[in-house]
Amino acid sequence: MPDPVARDAAEEASALSHPPVDPDSTASYGDHPDQVVDFYAPRGGDRAPLVVVLHGGAWRAPYDRRHITPFVDYLARRGFAVASVEYRRGGEIPSPRGEGPVAGRWPETFDDVATALDALPGLARTHLPQADPRRTVVTGHSAGGHLALWAAARHVLPAGAPWRLDAPPALRGVVALAPIAHFGRAVELDVCGGAVRQLLGGDAGYESRAGHADPAALLPTGIATAVVQGREDSVVPQAVAEAYVDAAAKAGEMVGLTLLDGVGHFPLIDPAADACAVVAEEIAQLAW
Repeated sequence: MPDPVARDAAEEASALSHPPVDPDSTASYGDHPDQVVDFYAPRGGDRAPLVVVLHGGAWRAPYDRRHITPFVDYLARRGFAVASVEYRRGGEIPSPRGEGPVAGRWPETFDDVATALDALPGLARTHLPQADPRRTVVTGHSAGGHLALWAAARHVLPAGAPWRLDAPPALRGVVALAPIAHFGRAVELDVCGGAVRQLLGGDAGYESRAGHADPAALLPTGIATAVVQGREDSVVPQAVAEAYVDAAAKAGEMVGLTLLDGVGHFPLIDPAADACAVVAEEIAQLAW
């Protein structure tokens, strides 16, 4: 059996080996340098579904949208119009246990995702006229998978939440890739070195804020949802995805779960990996 650490390192190296791909256009949705969206036109040139991509990286500042641009370009080459959203992430202050940069900002990370998604139809009309916002699918990897699920659940946020929508967002669906989708299970497994608790401001804020941020607490959504997960993922283990799917079933909602044998965390966004084609097909099934 391959060494999991060596396999993860090789898969990550492959996914990050592709040169970054510059966007066709970039637009701001706020004044902060991280409040931007990159647009990639469908390579066929025809009017196409809009895929919104939220990158991962444990909501931590060192990981920005550049690392996912080869995946974004891959989707554009498959005929999608793509919007890659940047958002404010954690700072460089080490966590109390010395595990590296703190994950996320409360509430700025959520402010940005909500604002960007609300602004996208208008921004796309100007910067990506080939996009059809009526056929929008949101996807995200890892921490970005969490944000994708959260973005699709804003209409079921607790009353008084600043990001709550009065009606379901106009989405064809969500494809979450190895998402941090169930906070309770992720905390139990210490996913990404305590990133979930850091995202919510540490232990003091976790209990009061989890109900506003945990996708497993925001069910059912009524939005078509698919999860793609590698069975060999040791970064965000399969158990996290399964806990989310189980929570959805208990809430009366069916979430599709595609488990890929012999696949870890990074092949899902690696254009050189077969898993990436599976992801594109899952998006296509919702978008077209």
